Parts: sequence; structure tokens; C-alpha cells
Amino acid sequence: MTAALFTPYSIKNVTFANRIVMSPMCMYSCEAQDGKATDFHYTHYTSRAMGKVGLIFTEAAAVTKQGRISPEDLGIWSDEHIEGLKKIVHLSQEHGAKVGIQIAHAGRKARVDGPILAPSAIPFDDGMKTPEEMTKQQINETIDAFREGARRAKEAGFDVIELHGAHGYLISEFLSPLTNNRNDEYGGSRENRYTFLQRTIDSVKEVWDGPLFVRISADEYNEEGNKIDDFIYFASEMKKQGVDLVDCSTGGIVPAKINPYPGYQVTHSEQIRHGAKIATGAVGLITHPLQAEEIIQNGRADLVFLARELLRDPYWPRKASVELNAELEPPKQYERGWN
Repeated sequence: MTAALFTPYSIKNVTFANRIVMSPMCMYSCEAQDGKATDFHYTHYTSRAMGKVGLIFTEAAAVTKQGRISPEDLGIWSDEHIEGLKKIVHLSQEHGAKVGIQIAHAGRKARVDGPILAPSAIPFDDGMKTPEEMTKQQINETIDAFREGARRAKEAGFDVIELHGAHGYLISEFLSPLTNNRNDEYGGSRENRYTFLQRTIDSVKEVWDGPLFVRISADEYNEEGNKIDDFIYFASEMKKQGVDLVDCSTGGIVPAKINPYPGYQVTHSEQIRHGAKIATGAVGLITHPLQAEEIIQNGRADLVFLARELLRDPYWPRKASVELNAELEPPKQYERGWN
């Protein structure tokens, strides 16, 4: 029997060679602080394609200059970014990988000069700036910026777009009652708190008809925050709008003590997958091939997202194929040393 981890997976018109995904990870490597890709990015992402990762996500790319997590992050707020992103895509695709981009706005967690924006004027902690509460005009401009980011991603040739709705950045700030105390149509009830993401998805889909993922923080680690039932509701609404997969992370909304253990976030993926009847991705201290295989084999997620493990070993899929006795075709140039 073929290992489940190495079975292809199709969404819309895109097929991933296997279920292994490189999770978006900030690299803080745009040395000119202009959001443009560098030689580091070309080497970093291409090496995982050579290692036979099925789907490779770039780090979060900011849809506005003001919305960067850090000044060294990739950007997608300007047409000037398209050329470098296109090169990342081309170099990875020619080795058989599909390539996704996570588009994002950091909200109150932006570490940049000047004012920062959020749903409400609540700082993340005592060491960070107090954001300005977004006006309706600023909300509309930001939704437009997500659409323009999606347009640029399409022009760059990406196979998948993921909206970053996790880790306490702007979209998740709108979703959470811990960070959203607005009294207009964007705040209050969970239906209202979903409005910003709803309109962002609709806006992105005006220019993008390929696979669309959304990353969420499915546990806010706070009694006053959203619960799993809320995230099943959000995921159900996303499915109605045509979102293809929910990428289930946790935390980052407010300061919290988290005690991670191997696979500690997989339960959230499983609950949302079955509760909302939508495809999910599992992430969080997934390091061992048997662990990843169990997740896919038992229907706990449709894709397995690896982060630090792929920093340690760009050729982790080869290691997994050997351990799971699965066939994995090597790059032609590596055939004599693959097995």
C-alpha cells in the first residue's frame, strides 16, 4: 500500500505530488527593506523543491508597506515585487513543486516606523506600539490591498494563495473578541467579526480563481477568546465563500504561555475538518515521518505543514519516503546518491 503521505492531492486545477507542505516562515532577509526577493530567497525555496516538498509556501508577504511584520519581510504591495517573486516560483516549479504565497497584514504586531493600524486601539503588550483604530476608509483600502496582492501573486505565477488569518495579525485581530471591540459592522458578534475576512475573501476572488487557503489560530489560549466552535463557524463560512483549505495553527493573538508537544495542534485540524467539512492542513511540531503518515492516514488533515523540520533538513521528504517505504523520484542529477 502506498503511504498516504505520498499520494497526490488535487485542489481545483492544481495537483500536489504529495501531502508535504513547507509552512510559511518569516526569513527576515530583505536587506534593503524594500520587500524584494534576494539571492537568499532563490536558494532557500528552490532547495526545498529539489528536496521534493509537494507545496512550498513563501513567507508572509505584506500587502501594504505599513503592514509588514518586520522591515525585512517580503512584500507584495507594489508591482516592483512581481519580478523577484516570479523567479522564486519558476525556480521551484521546474523541480516539480507547486508554490504558494501567504499574503498578510501585521496589524497591531507590525514592527515598522510610523503609525500602525488595527481593528481597535489595543497594543499587543507593554513593549509594542498602540495601534490606531482603523477607519472605514482604511478598512476598505486594506481590503483593496489584499485584492491587489492577489493580482500580483497571479501575475508572478503562484499556484496557491493563503490569507494569513492567524497569529494575532490583522485578520485574526478582527476575528477575535480579545482584539476587536468595535461597535460597527466589523465588531461585536462573531458574525460581525467575520465581516473583514468575508470581504477580503470576496475581494481576492475577484482576481484569483486558483486554490485559496486561510491560516487561522484555532486556539487563542484565553478563556475570553474564540473557542473551537467559533472556528468551526468561521471555517464553515469560508467554505461557503469558496475557500479550499483551512491551515490550522494556534496562538499569537494575545501573550500566552503555551506548552507545545509533538502534534499539539493536530486536534484542531481534525475538529475543523469534520465539523466544517472542509479540507484542513495540520501544523505544529510535526517532525517524524510516521507521525505525518498517521495524520493523513487517519483523516486528521489533508495536508501536513512542516516548518522548523524543513529548515533542519530540506530533503526531509526523501527521509520520509525511505522510512515509509514509498517511492519518491529524485532530481535526475541526484539519482546516484538518493537511495
